[in-house]
Amino acid sequence: MTARSGDGTLSAVSFDLSVWALPDGATPADVRAAVQRCREGRHGDQYPDPRVVGFYRAITAAYPDRPAGPGTPWEVAPLHAAGDHVEMNLFPTCEDQVLLDIERLAGEHGLMLFDAQDGSVYP
Repeated sequence: MTARSGDGTLSAVSFDLSVWALPDGATPADVRAAVQRCREGRHGDQYPDPRVVGFYRAITAAYPDRPAGPGTPWEVAPLHAAGDHVEMNLFPTCEDQVLLDIERLAGEHGLMLFDAQDGSVYP
C-alpha cells in the first residue's frame, strides 16, 4: 500500500491486513471488536471456518509462508491463522498484485477485509 506524503507524492509504508469470517450481517464494528479480541490474545475454541481455510490455502499457494522464500510479501511468517481469521503482515515493498490477490480471494471466500492502518473494513 502507499500513502500520500505532505507534498502529494506517494511513499511506501508498512501495513497489516487481516481477513475475517463472521456471521452474515456482521458490521465493520463487529470486525473491529473481533480484531481487538485477537490483539488481546482471546481466540475462542472453534473449528476453523471453511472460508478461512480456503483463503489460507489459496493465498499461501500463490505466496508460500512455510517456508517463506526469497521475494516473499510476508514480513512475518508463517501467517497468523485462527479459526475465524488470517492476519497478514506485509513488507512495505510488497507488489500491488499481492494486495489485489488478497482482496480478490477475500471476496471469493466471503470474508471481510480489515486494514489495520486506518481501521477500514471492506466486505
